[in-house]
Amino acid sequence: MTRRIPSGTGRSDRSRRIAAALLAMLACGAALVSCGSDSDNDSGTSVSPRPTAPDESSFAGEAPSALASEAASAIGSVQASASAATSSASAEASAFEASVSADTARAAAAAQAELKNVRGSGNARSEVAVTGLPRARTGGLLAVLVAITNKSDQQASYAVQIDFEDSDGKVVESRFVGAQDLEPGERAEPVAISREPVEPRLTSRLAKAQRY
Repeated sequence: MTRRIPSGTGRSDRSRRIAAALLAMLACGAALVSCGSDSDNDSGTSVSPRPTAPDESSFAGEAPSALASEAASAIGSVQASASAATSSASAEASAFEASVSADTARAAAAAQAELKNVRGSGNARSEVAVTGLPRARTGGLLAVLVAITNKSDQQASYAVQIDFEDSDGKVVESRFVGAQDLEPGERAEPVAISREPVEPRLTSRLAKAQRY
């Protein structure tokens, strides 16, 4: 006598068998992947990761502006330093000229008046010596120290004319200094300062020296 198996029971067993087979296949696949990974590690072979594109959000795009700002700041600093140096030199020159002018303005006016009618080089050139002063001391101005020594045997006053000439020997400017009431053997050292620009360079020359 043949036993009939209910149709529902057969389908259920078949489903269970299929599910078990799928689970077995998945387990085997996982095992193979694991084995393959272990084998790669054991053999020393490394798997290079796939390169990824750079994260563009990390680039702010500010570098060029920052560099330009830094360069502009450096240029501004240099220009400010140059301007400060120029102002400093101008201030030094003004201070030097003011200190000299305060002592010699009256004597210079008297010397110019005295030499107005003197012809030739005067009677006291041998009593006058002219020495250029370093520009570092004069704020860049062309200035000369005029050493006047009374070599006579009596009190005397002196008038001196200093000419400033260009490279061709042309007189560009004349300055006057003087000394009043020097005793015999006494020495005075007024300073003659050119008011011409630093360039082109000029040279100084003793033009006249008069004792009176």
